[in-house]
Amino acid sequence: MIGGMRYTPCRAVIAVCVIAAILLFVGASSHVTDLLSHGLHPYDWAPGWLNLYWSSLALFDALAAVFLIRGKRRGIDLACVIMATDLAANWYAVYGIQHSSLADQPGLQRLTVFAALVLGTGMGVVDVFAILPRRLAELARYGIDGKASLLRRHGDSRLGHRQTPAPLATLHG
Repeated sequence: MIGGMRYTPCRAVIAVCVIAAILLFVGASSHVTDLLSHGLHPYDWAPGWLNLYWSSLALFDALAAVFLIRGKRRGIDLACVIMATDLAANWYAVYGIQHSSLADQPGLQRLTVFAALVLGTGMGVVDVFAILPRRLAELARYGIDGKASLLRRHGDSRLGHRQTPAPLATLHG
């Protein structure tokens, strides 16, 4: 599956990254709202470390979203770390502290689906953020036909076959 992601159209990867960035901004705004209205400990029922973690997501969610929008690989990496730890923290809060279930928590259901999207994208991305600029540079340098067509015209051995070189007059004329 990972090899198949290399051939995923850039439009699809960009669309997923934009959706993830938007949803990370939604999460950041939710955490900022909690910070402004309740301070660093917005949830009385949760331990202090969990409150501090969720409050820190006001910064980290926004940072990951900005990196994603700017096309930085660290954006998807940070989003994966955030989603894995946030999902673990929320599952712990629901099952370990509130003694509830997934069926009773629509917020946890949405978070689980979003985490699956982010983690699935993050584990499948073969450095798309490096592939896209390289491809654009290749298009600018070699044109729409690409490098293989240029190499074919000049009989390059990297293509696995040799062509007879063109006469000198056609190369310079």
